[in-house]
Amino acid sequence: MLDLQDMRTDYMKGTLDENTVPSDPYLLFEQWFSEAVNAELKDPNTMLLATAGQNGQPNIRAVLLKIFDENGFVFFTNYNSVKAEEITQNPKVAVEFLWLELERQVRILGKCEKITTKESLSYFMKRSRDSQIGAWVSDQSSVITSRKAFQMQIEKMKQKFAKGNVPLPDFWGGYRVIPDQIEFWQGRPSRLHDRILYTKETEGWKIERLAP
Repeated sequence: MLDLQDMRTDYMKGTLDENTVPSDPYLLFEQWFSEAVNAELKDPNTMLLATAGQNGQPNIRAVLLKIFDENGFVFFTNYNSVKAEEITQNPKVAVEFLWLELERQVRILGKCEKITTKESLSYFMKRSRDSQIGAWVSDQSSVITSRKAFQMQIEKMKQKFAKGNVPLPDFWGGYRVIPDQIEFWQGRPSRLHDRILYTKETEGWKIERLAP
């Protein structure tokens, strides 16, 4: 059995100071995200999304961030999926971005709401045709008999939409995570990390340093 007790890394790549960070957390997120992209990290827009439905059981999965601005963080999914059902039951969610190569994390607590059909259509039309077809075929999270049967469904859908544009499914679209809190975590030596927490207030954001 592997001995995990001695597995550790001393983080030394950066610092984070509550006295010099921007007053708007979206500006800091944009800076960090741009640095993750420029560092050529694999899929830097991957975010872990945690939900919990009526039964209180937490559930987590990786989704892809596709839009972010001062209104929040947007991802897309099937509206009949497990995550969508849990969001309907309980819109409170948690999100994490983990950029280990930069020794950074961003943690978000907030609520989820559907974006407009117009916004979903705008993104859907930018997807590849195969991805558009996939949105129609995949009854996300449901049990399927085999990969072969699923592939046959894909071919049937390709024939159905052989001519013209693939329309937006009415069961597919985006959710926006609207933050109440955003925490920026910068790794430091000896596990004495820098943690800066932004909390949404009536006007602007409160900025606090958290203990490691």
